[in-house]
Amino acid sequence: MAEIETKFSQNQPLKTQKIFIGAQIFLRIVVIAASFASTWLMLTNKQTIDIGGFVLDAKYSYSPEFKFLSYANIVVGAFSFLSLLFLVLVGRRSSNPNYYFILFLHDLALMSLVLGGCAAATVIGSLGKNGNSHTGWMQICDHFGKFCLLKHTNLDTNGS
Repeated sequence: MAEIETKFSQNQPLKTQKIFIGAQIFLRIVVIAASFASTWLMLTNKQTIDIGGFVLDAKYSYSPEFKFLSYANIVVGAFSFLSLLFLVLVGRRSSNPNYYFILFLHDLALMSLVLGGCAAATVIGSLGKNGNSHTGWMQICDHFGKFCLLKHTNLDTNGS
């Protein structure tokens, strides 16, 4: 019985390490796919409308905040790919905790970059949706529905 317990305790760390590395690889692949999909959607999203003879268009490149979000997603996707290569080449052969701490700091920096881009884009998206009456900025999402991806519903004020 003692022999079974010693064999089980020796195999458990190896199994746990394989699960950990497998989860790391899977999550990095998800991050790479999501960041490049987000970048693709931002770069290809545009809409042109005609209001009273004036042609207006909306593109991501008109807003520095949307550019920052797009470029941040490109950087995160590229560096996540590099960290995936690092994990596959170095992490599988070594169980040194220093490597995982470096990956943790790397992921923390990339997350901060993406959160900064998302925060900037959210502010501009909110401004486009609601406008700002104090500064005279009008809302544009009521004109650019496809670009803003809003669902417009016709509801009365009394709820019927």
